[in-house]
Amino acid sequence: MATKASWDPETLWQQLQPVWPGISVEVLPEVASTNTLLLQRTADSTPCLLVAEHQTQGRGRMGRQWHSAPGASLTFSLGLPLAPQRWEGLSLAVGLAVADALEPLAAEQAPQLVLKWPNDLWLRGAAGGRKLGGVLVETTLRGGQRYCVVGVGLNIRPRAQSPADVSARPANPAAPAATLTHGYACVQELVRGIEAPQVLARVALPLARALRRFESAGFAPLARHFETRDLLRGQTIDTTGTPPLHGLAQGVDDNGALLLHDGLVQHHVHSGEVSVRLQPPATAHHHATASP
Repeated sequence: MATKASWDPETLWQQLQPVWPGISVEVLPEVASTNTLLLQRTADSTPCLLVAEHQTQGRGRMGRQWHSAPGASLTFSLGLPLAPQRWEGLSLAVGLAVADALEPLAAEQAPQLVLKWPNDLWLRGAAGGRKLGGVLVETTLRGGQRYCVVGVGLNIRPRAQSPADVSARPANPAAPAATLTHGYACVQELVRGIEAPQVLARVALPLARALRRFESAGFAPLARHFETRDLLRGQTIDTTGTPPLHGLAQGVDDNGALLLHDGLVQHHVHSGEVSVRLQPPATAHHHATASP
């Protein structure tokens, strides 16, 4: 497992301080959930980057548990007082910032690292690709302002024989196996030999800057860029929500809502309302899971 000294929190603090004055940087050997810990600090609304070397009770969307193996993953949360005009599209903005930091693209370069709406990072491949990580955004009201906690979980090393990895799994052990059939991907497939502290050093500052831009301008300036990393665009998909929908994914709108055309109507599907499943080309069934 990486040691606390290897994270170099002082350098991280020096980089982040000009973007979010007053920010603190904490690296803990083990926590239940970095998101939960920041949300529980009810009296503290100052910015904080909280990193866990091991997260034991991480959470994903829709009640899923977020499993992480010590030393094989990066789990961190960035807590900030944030006041955007609209919150929609924030998880996509976070995903883009992380993806661009890990895989900078040259002009006309096709990305390997793609985003699966609303909050997953995947490596592109056969039958849609394999999941590399995810994002979980939560907010709470503190002192009359909204405090936002952005959790990020990334697989760093190839998966060992142990079933533990950074994967969002249903909290209900009786849940159908179809929800677990997406493959496993890791950052070392993109950058050979890189470890969690170096990944954090790559993504922390771009993410902090992206959140500042989102606060002032929202998701709209990113909508065109999102097209380059959109895994679902052009795919026939199902959504589970009220009502469930089936149709062709046609990207996202300026607020980050998924555009789905069912042959008659174009629907705007908003984050938090649905789970998205790629229609299998053969027998494989892929489920869009959530974040850390």
